[in-house]
Amino acid sequence: MFNSSKPIVVEQLFDNSIQEVWNAISNLSLMKLWFFEQIEDFKPEVGFKTSFVVKVEDRTYTHLWELTEIILQKNITYDWKYAEYDGEGKVIFELFDLGDKTKLVLTNFGIESFPSTIPEFSRESCNNGWNYFIKERLYNFLNK
Repeated sequence: MFNSSKPIVVEQLFDNSIQEVWNAISNLSLMKLWFFEQIEDFKPEVGFKTSFVVKVEDRTYTHLWELTEIILQKNITYDWKYAEYDGEGKVIFELFDLGDKTKLVLTNFGIESFPSTIPEFSRESCNNGWNYFIKERLYNFLNK
């Protein structure tokens, strides 16, 4: 299902330890500061499920996440769906320890499975969104 088109890939180098970056992508209170403030619950455990609502203009997006793989300080993978729309994506956060720096590679598969009539599901919108979250929000959060 996830191989029918090229995934979105966003890479960012951080001047932070792998532990600091891991905490930012796996700790609920920190995630709310840079990712989605609407997240109500998050635990970096395989099988953990959470949902939260984001409204954009007149559309509602009930995010449905299920964590499918966790490798401590290396990888978080989740299936990403929306209650209101058909489709299923997969998002992988991968961390690479470069000594005094950490590289994060985010890969998003499956965007083509969501309705093409919804502007937020376009490849350009998804690419811009992930660049915003990783290269601006997370980067600025970790460098404040």
